[in-house]
Amino acid sequence: MRITSIAVFLILFNSCKERKGTNTLHNEQLVNRNIIKPEFQSIIDSADVKGSILIYDLNKDMYYSNDFEWSNNGNLPASTFKIANSIIGLETGVIENDSVIFKWDGEKKWLKSWEQDLILKDAFQFSCVHCYQEVARKIGSKRMNEYVSKLNYGNLEIDSTNIDKFWLEGESKISQMQQIDFLKRFYNFELPISKRTDSIMRKIMLIEETDQYKLSGKSGLSNYNGEYNGWFIGFVEFERNTYLFATNLEPKKEFDLNSFIKKRLDLTLLGLRKLNVLY
Repeated sequence: MRITSIAVFLILFNSCKERKGTNTLHNEQLVNRNIIKPEFQSIIDSADVKGSILIYDLNKDMYYSNDFEWSNNGNLPASTFKIANSIIGLETGVIENDSVIFKWDGEKKWLKSWEQDLILKDAFQFSCVHCYQEVARKIGSKRMNEYVSKLNYGNLEIDSTNIDKFWLEGESKISQMQQIDFLKRFYNFELPISKRTDSIMRKIMLIEETDQYKLSGKSGLSNYNGEYNGWFIGFVEFERNTYLFATNLEPKKEFDLNSFIKKRLDLTLLGLRKLNVLY
């Protein structure tokens, strides 16, 4: 009886050691996938902003950033949510197709480019806020919550009172890591969406195409309680590899808004160059 008890104890002890060893190995593997790039911090410091550049190498399954703590903190998605909003609009039929026209109501808008009738690709690339507020209202809070959950997108707070502004103000959050996860699933055709929706999204997200690469993405800017936060997310495709990126920045106290808006793209491209992805 005593021998049996000792045997059981040894089995349990060795089992715990094995689990502990497996967990340690798993944690080490996670750490080894996250590579600190001081060069990215130099880029950010020289631009007189705060934040993080996060780049993911699809082939190597490796993340590169100057600040992984920042990369895991959530921020308002701002207009980067137009990717998910477009998907949900297309899947629900609120956006009929990529030829749909968003009619200008004739009133003055924040940007001159919004003061015209826009097709879907232009509304997306000009980041037309009122166009997508209309889409969100037609989707409604119930369906929006269902699809956001289905897409496993961020940590959003959506109800009938904020349906047309939850991505711009309030408590909705998404981190850079979550942005990359969402983009990776989209890029790998792993989202639960139709082939038609996927095809339309790839068209409207395309920013630039050259002989060497295709650049796709979306910018975002929020100003909530006087605090600006800026995004640029997307992916750059080459013949043999793809890199996904999510840059999140905040200005320092004294800043020029137009310059800050431009830095979201510029700093991301500089980060890709530091990795010798772009030349």
